[in-house]
Amino acid sequence: MSDLPLISTPTAAEAALVQRLRARDQSAMTEFYDRYSAALYGVIHRIVKADDEAEDVLQEALVKIWHAMESYDTTKGRLFTWVVNISRNLAIDKIRSRQHRVGSKTQGLDDSLAAQRQAAPETFRPEHVGLQEITKQLVPEQRQVIDLLYFGGFTQSEAAEELNLPLGTVKTRARTALKILAKLIR
Repeated sequence: MSDLPLISTPTAAEAALVQRLRARDQSAMTEFYDRYSAALYGVIHRIVKADDEAEDVLQEALVKIWHAMESYDTTKGRLFTWVVNISRNLAIDKIRSRQHRVGSKTQGLDDSLAAQRQAAPETFRPEHVGLQEITKQLVPEQRQVIDLLYFGGFTQSEAAEELNLPLGTVKTRARTALKILAKLIR
């Protein structure tokens, strides 16, 4: 078996969209927004857990994607994977920022609990992009690690502490899960 990562080939529509985005076609950004914003918002919201912050992070992510489009390498993965990683990383940066930590400490307990219980907006349907169904195919231990790392905004060390597992075990489960997911989305 090869050590090369399994990457699915972008569709013709995706390749055309990437070309138009690189050419700074503003209508392409509108199409990009229509196609991906709901899924990106859902990923961000699961991490920051507040509507206004999720909207701010989504806006920041869209600007970053627009400016960084030249750095997107089609040989390393699909456009959706690239933009989810950008959005996820910005959301994690947001919750780790001093401003967020200070603001969340001064927030009332009732407000904090209500924000945690809020569901993703109705427009976000993870099954539309297949994320929910794909992660369900993992064994529970792997899915738990992936949920903490990619949707909970945890670092591997934080996930190990949360799950009361050695860091090496968390890393192994994450790596194994990602290999399985790569095969499933191929």
